[in-house]
Amino acid sequence: MRKKLIIIILLLSVAAYAQNERHEKIEALKTAYITNELDLTVTEAEKFWPIYNAFDNRLREIRKTEGREIFGKLKDGVENLSDEEANILIDKGFLFESETLKLHKELTQSLRKVIPPKKIIKLRKTEEDFKRHLLDRYREHRKGRK
Repeated sequence: MRKKLIIIILLLSVAAYAQNERHEKIEALKTAYITNELDLTVTEAEKFWPIYNAFDNRLREIRKTEGREIFGKLKDGVENLSDEEANILIDKGFLFESETLKLHKELTQSLRKVIPPKKIIKLRKTEEDFKRHLLDRYREHRKGRK
């Protein structure tokens, strides 16, 4: 029994490490992609990345909370919600959208001090392009495994 418990703990820690390693690899790819697409100078990059990383971390926390508080309640299906519960989830959804918008506004205000406005506009498109690129790579990887 003890041996099985040790093996389970070892497997869980290896899985967690692999997931963390994958996340770090994606973040490194994203950093390189954005830096390249925005054509950031060294000076711009030094000021841009601390601001952007703080924004990205806060956005990830909002989405994680949203996932727990909204999508976690939907695991049993929308049909099982009362109208009152559904209205609460709708209101929470608007709250999370509002928080996300506020965060984007704060990011824009901070970035206006460190990069030109055209690069700020290009950032949003670059983020979407990166997500699409990552999704395409994932799909290709899955095709190759079949």
